[in-house]
Amino acid sequence: MTSAIPLIDGLSRVADRYDGFILDLWGVVHDGAEPYPGVPECLAKLKRRGKRVCLLSNAPRRIASSRAKLDGMGITADHYDALYTSGEASWEALRDPPDAWHIALGSRLLHIGPPRDNDVYAGLPGRVRVTDPAEADFVVNTGIDDFDETLADYEGVLQACAARRLPMLCANPDLVVVVQGRMVICAGELARRYEELGGSVAYHGKPHAPVYRRCLELLGGVAPDRICMVGDSLRTDIAGANAAGIDGILITGGIHREELGTEWGAHPDPERLGALAAASGHRPTAAMPRLAW
Repeated sequence: MTSAIPLIDGLSRVADRYDGFILDLWGVVHDGAEPYPGVPECLAKLKRRGKRVCLLSNAPRRIASSRAKLDGMGITADHYDALYTSGEASWEALRDPPDAWHIALGSRLLHIGPPRDNDVYAGLPGRVRVTDPAEADFVVNTGIDDFDETLADYEGVLQACAARRLPMLCANPDLVVVVQGRMVICAGELARRYEELGGSVAYHGKPHAPVYRRCLELLGGVAPDRICMVGDSLRTDIAGANAAGIDGILITGGIHREELGTEWGAHPDPERLGALAAASGHRPTAAMPRLAW
């Protein structure tokens, strides 16, 4: 029988085990509009104890705009040491193609996503945005334009792109995110459907290895066995931590809250949590309801 996943109330229970923390943003640090209660205080206590903190987000925009958003919430550079995003990883891959798939993309891109994500490709020489799939060489997918939209709203453009066999760069592998208490689909859900239609997709962000390697670099040489990932997704945060050989704490009040049948801030049923983790194939080192000290 698999042992139960330890349930803890805050990082104070385990902080002495680690010198570095990788923290997810949406669903852990903030809800898309403001920090969760107690998060700034938790970050401040980590810093006072000499812990290095790297924020890692599947936000499909670059570091500068993500930092500005955090600043607006009161999460400033005093609260963390480094920040990295899937949008930054996507921009870097377009600037310096890492493999044959990216080298072959071509110059004309179709952007599926809102204007706030334009920095994922803005300023890159040799890249030109077009608005018609018939004119495009590839697709940059950053997600939906409006939080009220559904997958059905994008079926037409996805089918048009798939008919032309356009490769898709997905700048956010998340399927869903919690925005002020409600579930909203992300670029990963559009990419999942695109693959169903026969499209080729390259993903940048969690759970893929390059972003974890970059975070380990940004943590300044902290040994992997002294690093812990904290996130609310088994599929991305915990899967990525497992693959990187680092510990991972699951925030149960995030995207899995409905599956776990629990209220925000409350511990889930241990058996239900264990079954959910087993079904996902990704096991956290521990779980806690929300990010707290």
